[in-house]
Amino acid sequence: MKDGKLALVDLATLIYVAVSTVAVLVFTGGDRVGSIALLSAHILAVCLVLLAPQARADGPTGRFAGDWYPLLLLGAFYAEVGVLNVDVGYHHDLAIQRLEQWVFGSQLSYRWIREMPNPGLSWLLHCCYLAYYVILYASPLGLWISGRRDAARFTIFAVVATFYLCFMVFLFFPVTGPRYALALADNAATRVWPARAAQWVLDQGDSWGAAFPSSHVAGAVVATLCAVRFWRPLGLILLPFTVGMTFAVVYGQFHYAVDAVAGLVVAVAVLTSLNAGATRVAAVALRPSAAEEAVS
Repeated sequence: MKDGKLALVDLATLIYVAVSTVAVLVFTGGDRVGSIALLSAHILAVCLVLLAPQARADGPTGRFAGDWYPLLLLGAFYAEVGVLNVDVGYHHDLAIQRLEQWVFGSQLSYRWIREMPNPGLSWLLHCCYLAYYVILYASPLGLWISGRRDAARFTIFAVVATFYLCFMVFLFFPVTGPRYALALADNAATRVWPARAAQWVLDQGDSWGAAFPSSHVAGAVVATLCAVRFWRPLGLILLPFTVGMTFAVVYGQFHYAVDAVAGLVVAVAVLTSLNAGATRVAAVALRPSAAEEAVS
């Protein structure tokens, strides 16, 4: 990165932009104005990626911007998923509901809050749900501020790679989730302030068709486990909120239970792959060269 080359996070972002560009071309159909607007945004994103290596070489501020820009792009990419899925107009909720029935024996996301309308439990879980953005950004930011810069960069890459994988699934296998596909509950659990606040947040910025796998669960788990690995006190602070949020997405009827399970699977797969890759790189770096072997 010091020599102006693209970092892994830059390459991952370019790959995602390429995939989402294909989705724009395929799914926008005759909406020429909409497709031009989205493709123009993609061009801006590519320009931002290409400027990142130079930014990292231009001092602390540029270094921060060059390392953190992918996290700032996630909101725009997430919103685009919803726009494209609305244009597509179909979803796979019935297949996921059948999977839910097969795995759990019932529609857990529909039944739980109705059969256990406990205001205290609702307060606790919905507060964890609202802590999602804090979890997502507190992990890399805490590592960065504490001077663990390489750990922060690894965490940023792991988080955005997780979201890019989820977004790709959303684009080509849209699932709206139980919040849209099923009637919402109305009881003591849904009337507490955190539950109403969570619904308001989703009304303002939810993305249609972005339920399976749960990117909330996947992203938060990756961020938290990175914090546990690189700075245990921070990770242990975030861990209970992440566990609570994992249950909250089902209790609050935001995701099917299988969405949450799939999010956990994505998180574990990403971290396992990245750790294996880092181990291989370290092994190669420590391997003696031919010249060293000849001397020995």
